[in-house]
Amino acid sequence: MSTARSTIHFSDLNLNADILAGLDRCGYKIPTPIQTASIPVILAGKDIAASAQTGTGKTASFVLPILNRLALKKTGRGPNVLILSPTRELANQITAAIEKYGRHMNLAVASITGGVPYPKQIQQLSRRVDIVVATPGRLMDHMERKRLDLSNVDVLILDEADRMLDMGFIDDARHIAKATPATRQTLLFSATLDKSLMRRVEDLLQKDYVRVDLSEAIMAPARISQELYLTDNAGHKMRLLMHFLQNQSIARAIIFSATKRQADELADELCSQGLAASSLHGDMKQNMRTRTVEQLRRGRIQLLVATDVAARGIDISDISHVFNYDLPRVPEDYIHRIGRTGRAGREGTAISFASRRDTAQIRNIERVMKQPIARKSIEGLEPSSRPESGNAPQRKRFGGGGGG
Repeated sequence: MSTARSTIHFSDLNLNADILAGLDRCGYKIPTPIQTASIPVILAGKDIAASAQTGTGKTASFVLPILNRLALKKTGRGPNVLILSPTRELANQITAAIEKYGRHMNLAVASITGGVPYPKQIQQLSRRVDIVVATPGRLMDHMERKRLDLSNVDVLILDEADRMLDMGFIDDARHIAKATPATRQTLLFSATLDKSLMRRVEDLLQKDYVRVDLSEAIMAPARISQELYLTDNAGHKMRLLMHFLQNQSIARAIIFSATKRQADELADELCSQGLAASSLHGDMKQNMRTRTVEQLRRGRIQLLVATDVAARGIDISDISHVFNYDLPRVPEDYIHRIGRTGRAGREGTAISFASRRDTAQIRNIERVMKQPIARKSIEGLEPSSRPESGNAPQRKRFGGGGGG
């Protein structure tokens, strides 16, 4: 093989011509590492447990081969493929990917999630359906009412399995799996797959399943600049945030807050400062959440203040900044958060604020990432107290002075 062809292309992966046409229309030629490693395994009919960093193309890693399977063989009675997702946003993202890559195929896809009226879903399930994309709770609701028969499922996919465990959905997923044939192919995808999670789900996989682990790339996102700023109190933190928003070139940013109420209050405060901001959290109705994400995508709002669960599944390639207004309680959530920026080969910036009482959380995040986060400060907005651990703050000068 010549050097020019040493790079694997989608056309080398034995995918159906209709799928390749869909990829070509999207401008996709070269698969990502997780796609290169996973797609041949899935096409071979093997079970898989795969882990890779957020934003590396995990969705296409399972969507493309299941579309290929359906192109070659549809039983006529469905659903033939069941995809479980922890959140509505991620389920919507998966559904959109199926429609995008399978635009040249005659497929019926049903999205079964909470926050959507039942009549529309009942109508979908009463017709032919090839693929069901669902959140566990709403799916079990339909199963209990005998609206869904899973006896013809050939492929079961658990996406973001680590998040399912965090949100308490793993037992529901296991219950759903029991309603599918034991002969099914099972695909498990996640950002991280630690021993505790694998103990809970390994029996869902065939004994000869293939483990694909590219999660080490998650420990040091090379294209994401990470900075940590120590804060004295809520007022100091807000002044720091406003400084960045007024002095840095920010295309679109996600600001993570700890609670739904704080997300609303912070978004309101930013709007009062003349910034285009909106909140996103689980108490919002689904149509409002979808509209808010679309406004961010189209540039109608610049700043999205979100909770962890609400932001899951947001796939917007030009998020330039992520702000951890509050540090996450779970270290892996920090990795998921900063993975919202620096996507599709772009550079990104992740800025975190922390008080002295967050020392343990910082240590845990750095332990999971296997690297320190650079401590920095801004002239005129330095903390009154020194950090208890890590490298000393580096003074960073910005134009515009002051705290904005």
